[in-house]
Amino acid sequence: MGLLGDSEEGGKGKGKGKGSSWGGGGVISSLIRRKQVDSVHAKSSAGHQLAKALSVPHLIAIGVGSTIGAGVYILVGTVAREHSGPALTISFLIAGIAAGLSAFCYAELSSRCPSAGSAYHYSYICVGEGVAWLVGWALILEYTIGGAAVARGISPNLALLFGGPNSLPAIIARQHIPGLDIDVDPCAAVLVFIVTGLLCVGIKESTQAQVIITTANVCAMSFVIIAGGYLGFTTGWAGYELPTGYFPFGVDGMLAGSATVFFAYIGFDSVASTAEEVKNPQRDLPLGIGASLFLCCALYMMVSVVVVGLVPYYAMDPDTPISSAFASHGMQWAAYIIAVGTVTALCSTLLGSILPQPRILMAMARDGLLPPFFSEVNIKTQVPMKGTIVTGIGAAILAFIMDVSQLAGMVSVGTLLAFTMVAISVLILRYVPPDEVPLPSSLQGSIDSASLECGRSGQGSNGEQSKFKVGTSMDDDKKPLLVKEDASDILNEENRRKIAGWTIMLTCVGAFLLTYAASNLALPRSLRFSLCGVGGTLLLSGLIVLTCIDQDDARHSFGHTGGFICPFVPLLPIACILINIYLLINLGTATWARVSIWLIVGILVYVFYGRTHSSLRHSVYVPAAHADEIYNSSVSSVA
Repeated sequence: MGLLGDSEEGGKGKGKGKGSSWGGGGVISSLIRRKQVDSVHAKSSAGHQLAKALSVPHLIAIGVGSTIGAGVYILVGTVAREHSGPALTISFLIAGIAAGLSAFCYAELSSRCPSAGSAYHYSYICVGEGVAWLVGWALILEYTIGGAAVARGISPNLALLFGGPNSLPAIIARQHIPGLDIDVDPCAAVLVFIVTGLLCVGIKESTQAQVIITTANVCAMSFVIIAGGYLGFTTGWAGYELPTGYFPFGVDGMLAGSATVFFAYIGFDSVASTAEEVKNPQRDLPLGIGASLFLCCALYMMVSVVVVGLVPYYAMDPDTPISSAFASHGMQWAAYIIAVGTVTALCSTLLGSILPQPRILMAMARDGLLPPFFSEVNIKTQVPMKGTIVTGIGAAILAFIMDVSQLAGMVSVGTLLAFTMVAISVLILRYVPPDEVPLPSSLQGSIDSASLECGRSGQGSNGEQSKFKVGTSMDDDKKPLLVKEDASDILNEENRRKIAGWTIMLTCVGAFLLTYAASNLALPRSLRFSLCGVGGTLLLSGLIVLTCIDQDDARHSFGHTGGFICPFVPLLPIACILINIYLLINLGTATWARVSIWLIVGILVYVFYGRTHSSLRHSVYVPAAHADEIYNSSVSSVA
């Protein structure tokens, strides 16, 4: 492995090896360039940093508040009537386990790479700039539309607390504008501005508000569980005493219900976006992600057990299943408590939807892919205030003038794409972690000096240059500065990395072919079975190969060590990839048509701005083992 890599501007480096493969300023080379995990060198040169103010309780509040929306108050009725029946609880459990696979992957990467940006940041480090840009661009769409959709849903539920659908004061009630044929929602816009102002005050203050709102929502759900459980025990659980049994739609219906309720778990990934603001990210981030997902799963299951038991599944009201279940037992007043829970759930989800986006924008702007306007951190509040204000204005405009319910499916694309890339990043980190890091071109002199010294010391007796690596301690006189590596070991390691890299790629292809063929019933029968066979073979072969070959030793020191380690690799990430690709394919043609327009716009923005302004465009890639020595050498020469 050569010490020196060519720069993006025509190859300033003179060394040979893998580093030189990154040279050239073309589009392809820009798509695959990767950044390093934020180091002490990068942070020392950065501007104002985000405030480190969050601990485990704050993270749990963010995760639970972002995940448990108003959907649970409606979803239980729809899924029970159409898919699961009394087996709704098992559907929530299976969906929770599937979401837990992604949570394990997030937990490892967030503790290893604790910087703002979440899945965008991990993809940039492990996969490349092109994929990272698409992930970040999709997440921008998700949080913008998600926030607007949630805000539009608050006003009708808020009106129920005032006595009816049209009970809000006229100044904030929905109004129809005949000339434009649109329904404007001033209440939604006002709520978005309130949340935006709260987020601008500071991360600790906004998170404390999230704790209060989420607690109110959990109390409302606890009322449903306790009061509903009491009614069930006193009336005999009529919903479970049915001749159709526990699985009226069969196991297939129960699994279809799991695929539907899986989207009720989307939101825990918001915890990872606050990684840079956590006091102890290696310990607290995995705990926050895991605890929030566990609490959500437990609450979902207990609510579904109670509601399905109170009323037979076929008699549930699809719009207000919980309120109607209590009303059927003479507790009409419970509708007000449930309405409070719905409003607080929507408010906490709104806050959780707007919170991550400024941090995604900030991370992309730090990397030069977006204008530096978004990377500025307010000195006093230590939050990306400008990005937060822009996010709030965009979400408020959409919530005010558009009925975004038809665009709600687009929200899931960003999340599922992020989940998929996070799982792929875990496989890359374990088997083929980046062995080269980008250094600024200002260190070219130190790089040339180190390369020249290594070249002189690496001449073998036959006149050919051998492979060397710089020692990790320049002050330890007991260790040589240059350590010769065995050529056969290097060759074996390179072969292992090539095999692992191709296997990961073919495994992803196999997952796509298998899920596409299994989901597309319009394909000819023979073609479907052929694609399923090819996809299944690639998937199983990839699992076997990755299980048999060794993981890369560099994984132990990659990023920030001492945090959570994802178990059952490669099985767990591959299962995560398979589930998420299946859900992506089944989002529907109309959703993908809308998302494609947004992604095409993103590609144009990247080609004409992001690629040419990337902070890596002048970088020189060197082996990761030599980066610290080069930094130390540059500091010594300046001193």
